[in-house]
Amino acid sequence: MTPENLNSDGNASNLSYENGFHDSFSLLNSEKAVKEVIEQPLVEGIDDHLMEFSEAMRTVSKALRRAAEGKASAQAEASEWKRKYELERQRNLQLENKVLTSVELDTNHNEKKIENSAQHLEPMHETDEQPPIYRGKNGIYSHEVLWDKQQNSCSNARGKLIRKASFKLHWSCKGEKNDQHKHDIVSFEKGNITTAERSSKQICLKWESPPQTVLILTKPNSISVKVICAEMVRWLKEKKLNIYVEPRVRTELLTESSYFNFVQTWKDGDDVLLLHEKVDLVVTLGGDGTVLWAASLFKGPVPPIVPFSLGSLGFMTPFHSEQYKECLKSILQGPISITLRHRLQCHVIREAAKTEYETEEPILVLNEVTVDRGISSFLTNLECYCDDSFVTCVQGDGLILSTTSGSTAYSLAAGGSMVHPQVPGILFTPICPHSLSFRPLILPEHVTLRIQVPFNSRGHAWVSFDGKDRKQLAPGDALVCSMSVWPVPTACRGDSTNDFLRSIHEGLHWNLRKTQSFDGPRES
Repeated sequence: MTPENLNSDGNASNLSYENGFHDSFSLLNSEKAVKEVIEQPLVEGIDDHLMEFSEAMRTVSKALRRAAEGKASAQAEASEWKRKYELERQRNLQLENKVLTSVELDTNHNEKKIENSAQHLEPMHETDEQPPIYRGKNGIYSHEVLWDKQQNSCSNARGKLIRKASFKLHWSCKGEKNDQHKHDIVSFEKGNITTAERSSKQICLKWESPPQTVLILTKPNSISVKVICAEMVRWLKEKKLNIYVEPRVRTELLTESSYFNFVQTWKDGDDVLLLHEKVDLVVTLGGDGTVLWAASLFKGPVPPIVPFSLGSLGFMTPFHSEQYKECLKSILQGPISITLRHRLQCHVIREAAKTEYETEEPILVLNEVTVDRGISSFLTNLECYCDDSFVTCVQGDGLILSTTSGSTAYSLAAGGSMVHPQVPGILFTPICPHSLSFRPLILPEHVTLRIQVPFNSRGHAWVSFDGKDRKQLAPGDALVCSMSVWPVPTACRGDSTNDFLRSIHEGLHWNLRKTQSFDGPRES
């Protein structure tokens, strides 16, 4: 029985304790009955079979006694844990009330300051208002505000946000009715540091306005995917939703029927960079590779992704395509349990660059960035730094810098750990190192890693990003990686932990073996 099922007066606990007491009492009575049987005087001429039966009955008597003692001990321990839980819950509630009160006071103070400053601002003409540009020439977005390009003549439309479905993210927990977004609260009381609320709860997405535009991305060269895509487009059209697909998919749909003329697409790369301003939800039909492709289309904020499994393993595709109507209906209504999958932002810095700011176009990866020796027969020689501190020199086939979502991909094959995708960290996994003591590392998310090919290296190195965009690293070139501020939110079938455990059980048959046989209790 969980603490959530316990009421304030402790009736459930008392009932459980009484049941346990009666069970223990019945076990003791059974033990007495066994003793009476085995302690009766033996009749002359009894054979060896009855002696063995007597020994077996003594073993059963001992087992019954141990079970009764264990039952009573478990009930006492449960009562003690209930008492501790109630005390801890009261402390947390008191601490939370204090923090919420202080936050409300700060909010009211800031609102007054904003009102006072607004009174001294001069009015601006609409024609002078220009939306701020936060996207650099490389396409990677920084923190930004989305503006509505179709502004009307009303004065209050000047700061209007784009007409997209709005949503909020909040922490949720089983058995907890309050769905407030709870941050980490660190309390410093009497010199002791305690964490009142953990941030490891399930993240939920709640729509504040209904989604209006859906982007469908499909696995190419698959007949089954084409059939399901056409069915899904028809069904979403009946729901009066706007539908975007890739240019290739739109051509395939129009080849099948002119009915699909309402489906929208994009023309060039500039349109792709603006997809996040139009799309509320992304649906992928394929495997993990399709999810990687979907993430690569968004250089900044990523809409929630609903991945349907039509591939091989499917670590990131928990939904079954046969049940797409029920799944999408539930997701469009909300709320949705999501997994925030972190991405790495990677820069290649050439030796000829005068400063570190003269870098090539940055690349975002969802799984991993890999540095290897390519076709060279020499070992790679890579100098590794973490926040300007020297880490090690890799001598082997290469190095993998992986996100936790990519921990079940190439990093796993190279001996890295499997890590829950919502754990914020960077996996540092060597590929076939020529060393007996080189073990993989897991580094915190806030560090910046620099991998450099030294000038005395015997050959070049090669770097690939999620298995694509392969580039050569000459001696003196470097790769700089840090955690991106734009994660990839993927919808969960249950919650992030259940989906992760299901994927490693079904995809990798993790820890699958025959159960050890039971030979019966042994006499101590």
